[in-house]
Amino acid sequence: MERPFPTVAVVGLGTMGAGIAVAVARSGRRVIGIEAGPAEAAAALARIEQATAAAVRRERLTEEQRTALLSLVSVGDQLDAAATADLVIEEVPEQLELKRELFAELDRICPPETVLATGTTALSVTRIAAATSRPERVLGLHFFNPVHTMKLVEVVRTVLTAPQVAEDAAEFARDLGKEPVAAGDRAGFVVNGLLFAYLNQAAAMYESRYATREDIDAAMRLGCGLPMGPLALLDLIGVDTARTVLEAMYEQSRDRLHAPAPILGQLVAAGLLGRKTGRGFYTYQAPGSSRVVPEAGAAAVERPAGREVRTVGVCGSGTMATGIAEVFAKAGYAVVLTARSQAKADAAKAQLAGSLERSVKRGRLTEEQRDAALALVTPAGSYQELAEADLVVEAVAEDLAVKRELFATLDKICRPGAVLATTTSSLPVISCASATSRPQDVIGMHFFNPAPAMKLVEVVSTVLTAPDVTATVLELCASVSKHPVECGDRAGFIVNALLFPYLNDAVRMLQEHYATVDDIDTAMKLGCGYPMGPFELLDVVGLDVSLTIEKVLHQEFREPGLAAAPLLEHLVAAGCLGRKTGRGFRDHLRR
Repeated sequence: MERPFPTVAVVGLGTMGAGIAVAVARSGRRVIGIEAGPAEAAAALARIEQATAAAVRRERLTEEQRTALLSLVSVGDQLDAAATADLVIEEVPEQLELKRELFAELDRICPPETVLATGTTALSVTRIAAATSRPERVLGLHFFNPVHTMKLVEVVRTVLTAPQVAEDAAEFARDLGKEPVAAGDRAGFVVNGLLFAYLNQAAAMYESRYATREDIDAAMRLGCGLPMGPLALLDLIGVDTARTVLEAMYEQSRDRLHAPAPILGQLVAAGLLGRKTGRGFYTYQAPGSSRVVPEAGAAAVERPAGREVRTVGVCGSGTMATGIAEVFAKAGYAVVLTARSQAKADAAKAQLAGSLERSVKRGRLTEEQRDAALALVTPAGSYQELAEADLVVEAVAEDLAVKRELFATLDKICRPGAVLATTTSSLPVISCASATSRPQDVIGMHFFNPAPAMKLVEVVSTVLTAPDVTATVLELCASVSKHPVECGDRAGFIVNALLFPYLNDAVRMLQEHYATVDDIDTAMKLGCGYPMGPFELLDVVGLDVSLTIEKVLHQEFREPGLAAAPLLEHLVAAGCLGRKTGRGFRDHLRR
């Protein structure tokens, strides 16, 4: 079968357009590059030559391949040159009227069979197509930057795009070595529709001074395995670009979660657009640099000395409790691992021993280190054994009544000055603290699963937590090689407050038949470098757990956009909870 679109015109040869031109030429197609004027055309050709020379240096191309590639590329400043193209891809600035005017002119110049594609990231493809007499041959082709490494292409159909045109465009993307996903015409498409709402909430979180920019970014990198934190990513994308995308999303959805956070507008007004201007959420060494430098006048936070911790108590016998006990034992702390019975406590220590043994087999621990850690753990079937502990961490069921009962018991047993910590991921820490007569000694210490492997700990101080208690836990995290991030006591803390609305948005996208489970997961992994797509992650976390967190967030913030997607509720009601039941958004083989 003949390959689609043997000749491709690219209008607008900035970073994205030049990258597309090179990718198309590498596939053996003829490329007609078009710029606004002679100077811009010369600069664009130089950009393409430099990019391909760099590819040769990095051994992604041979010199012969580069010569053949460049022979397929011509660059000029006359739009009429597009008349000989089978496909025209537009990559001009993100302004609707500019694009509409360009498409009207292309419609006049190009033969009726030519397909016209816009590279818009957020504007309405339908409104752009309406400027032509051939809307059935207009679609969106959203490549991702840098084009030479990013595999994803969103193929965006309008209600009028001919099915064969969309199929040809997808085949064209595959022929370039890309992975196409089908998307309908709504602001943000798949990737930006999910990504920018999350980035917006992170900006709002920082603006409210709930957490520092460094802690927000570290939390999402270490807690979710993301390649970049949201505020650093906003600086990379460009604060002005992000605000433009969000404005387009809000215009369509009227969802307040899409309304750009005020800080985005303030930064744009001040000309602080991110890396490209040398300053955004962070300050960079120079415009265009990726190196973050300290801001002038930034002072270190002064803290009181923490309390001495020698013995740690852990309440619980599940995976999280044994994982936390392992973390402290490997760091040299004496650990009392308590459960509701001696048998449960012994079983928990056996589970811990198994984990240590696996670490030895994988070369992560020596046999001596295993034995030393295991010797530090004392299983106990009574909470009375925690009387002399300096820090007690509860990791029991995520049920407020159960946790409050436990904290009331610990209040009576533990010595004065002992720090009492909860590992809750969604319940209010202050509710645990208020079950005691010493709320100043209570703090949240949210480990992530599996605790021995995950570096992040969210340190959650309530309005009553004493400063030296916060200092104690921060020092303790450092001593067990964890990365602590600080935040206040509100639903979701940092990670879940940003992660679960994103997951909920993905479920909404699916229930509206906008895109498939596979396309959404593929889009987020390839377009954002996420380790898992949203539906893969939901099935791992558990749909019931996810629904509970969604409801807690909605109850706390009363934001309509945070209401759990009905599809999620229906799947939970049907017992489809993800991997643990063998079925969730996908079917899983039972093990």
